[in-house]
Amino acid sequence: MTETPIKVRRHLSGDLRYRLLKHLAEQPQASQRQLYEVLGVSVGSLNDCVNALIERGWVKVTNFRNSHHKLAYAYLLTPSGIEAKTRIAVRFLQRKLEEHEALAQEIAQLRHPWTNALPNPGTAGSASC
Repeated sequence: MTETPIKVRRHLSGDLRYRLLKHLAEQPQASQRQLYEVLGVSVGSLNDCVNALIERGWVKVTNFRNSHHKLAYAYLLTPSGIEAKTRIAVRFLQRKLEEHEALAQEIAQLRHPWTNALPNPGTAGSASC
């Protein structure tokens, strides 16, 4: 039982990392407030994740002035960040395809619950009418 939550937590972390890198690539001037609203995580979790990306060298932070003449930040993906985003995107896609396949199989079983209960007509010992 203890392995499942850890495995799920890793996937959530990987999903969050992918979604954050994707969003930063598309909108580097997004504020942390905008990011946490879009990603649906707490400000603290988002801050930890952004700092981890910066420490890994995947994101570089630069200052700029926004339209209200306030100092703001732009989160720019570095070349290694772009490579990491690509690798993470491939893993994300593989994981989602595996989840899709598992769900499709489960749905098929739920749609036809009697198929597992019926005897196979080609097996020995099956009665025929």
